[in-house]
Amino acid sequence: MSSEYINNQVDQIINDKNYPYPLNLAMACTWLIGNLKGVNLKVLDVAKQSSLADFFVMGSANNPTMAKAMADEVILQMKRAGHQIVSREGMNSAADWILLDIGDIIVHIFLDSSRNAYDLDGLWATARPMPIPQEYYSSEEEQKPSGPDGRGFF
Repeated sequence: MSSEYINNQVDQIINDKNYPYPLNLAMACTWLIGNLKGVNLKVLDVAKQSSLADFFVMGSANNPTMAKAMADEVILQMKRAGHQIVSREGMNSAADWILLDIGDIIVHIFLDSSRNAYDLDGLWATARPMPIPQEYYSSEEEQKPSGPDGRGFF
């Protein structure tokens, strides 16, 4: 994915009239995580249950490198769109949970293997989940590696 494509997609979501502020930011972050191969995406409306934020964005990564790349891209795109990152936690390589506070939304990126241990899904089970469009998930087809003869490496 080129940075121009990412910028255009994020701008389209942020400017989409179907998503009022701050849901538009939550959806843009969700798109970013999903298109960087994040799994188990959720956007929860916590406005009536918490004074911390209006929306929580949650997603899982397969490894710490993926999680950090997702967080870095969310930070980059939110700053590019003029939004301040209030706080960031867990950005070191040993963390299994990254938290990004973007004011009205909080982004949680977990290692898939650790998500159940923290159980934010259970803690916020009464929060209203927001529908996430299927196209927010990575649509890139997985291609199996192949050798020069097209039959695979082994």
